[in-house]
Amino acid sequence: MCKSQFYFVNLCQFFNMDCGKLLRNGVCLLFVSAVIFLTFSPGRSRRKRQRYVEKNGRCNVQHGNMRKTYRYLTDIFTTLVDLNWRCSLLVFVMAYAVTWLFFGAIWYLIAYCRGDLDHLEDEAWTPCVNNVNGFISAFLFSIETETTIGYGHRVITDQCPVGTMLLLLQAILGSMVNAFMVGCMFVKISQPNKRAETLVFSRNAVISLRDDKLCLMFRVGDLRSSHIVGANMRAKLIKSKQTQEGEFIPLDQTDISVGFETGDDRLFLVSPLVISHEIDVRSPFWDMSQSQLEKEDFEVVVILEGMVEATGMTCQARSSYLAEELLWGHRFSPMMTLAEGFFDVDYGAFHHTFEVDTPSCSARALALAAARLDAHLYWSISSRLDEEKWEGPNMTEQTVKSTDSESVREGDGPTFTVGGVTNTQDQSVVGEQNGSVTTDQSESEA
Repeated sequence: MCKSQFYFVNLCQFFNMDCGKLLRNGVCLLFVSAVIFLTFSPGRSRRKRQRYVEKNGRCNVQHGNMRKTYRYLTDIFTTLVDLNWRCSLLVFVMAYAVTWLFFGAIWYLIAYCRGDLDHLEDEAWTPCVNNVNGFISAFLFSIETETTIGYGHRVITDQCPVGTMLLLLQAILGSMVNAFMVGCMFVKISQPNKRAETLVFSRNAVISLRDDKLCLMFRVGDLRSSHIVGANMRAKLIKSKQTQEGEFIPLDQTDISVGFETGDDRLFLVSPLVISHEIDVRSPFWDMSQSQLEKEDFEVVVILEGMVEATGMTCQARSSYLAEELLWGHRFSPMMTLAEGFFDVDYGAFHHTFEVDTPSCSARALALAAARLDAHLYWSISSRLDEEKWEGPNMTEQTVKSTDSESVREGDGPTFTVGGVTNTQDQSVVGEQNGSVTTDQSESEA
């Protein structure tokens, strides 16, 4: 017996209980502890938000308690197009099968009422439809008539006016069924929904500085070589709010500008692009810092619309980002390189991001700090210019006075004041600058 088993047996004897019972109690205690830890752990304190739009673009909304379902029948074409493929194929098959069976039954009823089935061996009898001897042959004639196959074995005669009218009616209704069902299938096949599968969005959105301003950015790309014509990008913030009057709006939608004013929302989507939303005073993220972002509960829905170049039909691709999918202080990795004669795009780095230095404060706080810095620099430069402006004349006057005092102390000659400035006899230049003429002593005496 090993040491651990020996300690376990002694522990069981100390508590006077069976080893199996103690083991079961220990397992139950561990299970309860794990449940409590998972329930009250800090990482689980934030409830996961239910998505409004899934990552693949599907809207997570179900309509219930709709009483006026007859409205779907008023637009039967759109209703059939919106059905899933199983129901669409079932309707397609049933539309043809029911019409074939319906007119086949009528053809059989005509043959039965006219007595054609009782004169099958009578060569002198002229039936309504030749070689119709039962329901199966009437059903085959209905298929040949509606599909305009015409094998030539079963053919209508001129002795049956009712059959002629039924033939015209079936031909017209058959053409209508063909046009309707083929049109539904063509529209359903050519829908641009699958084109949106090749329009991809980045797994996460990032928030970082761009031109000294906080920006919310995400990446979008097109995997096909055929381009989306007139691509247009939009973004919505889905967040519950309460108005000042106390009204609660569960899923309020707020526009997020991605360059509508400047035209940056219109994309030339040849290579992957990084869509940027500048967080300014009009942005809903104006007062949101990194710490507040971790506590918020919202969803950012991004919508890309454009026209498919191959078919000319409008296509829309959607995706969404929850609050925990916004990476603060990250930037997208570059994925385009210049090869020999072309630009090479590496889609392996489409979702990659890397950390950059980004302030954790909100855009409002960052703008206030920048404004204070600009104001401090402005007043510092202005005050220095004012000091230099007022100190210039004073320094010139002090220099002139110091020069005059030195001349008096040296005793080079008599001095006199002209124009309020004291000059020496020999300083004619200074006298001329002050609007006075300096003469020598003899000329002054004369």
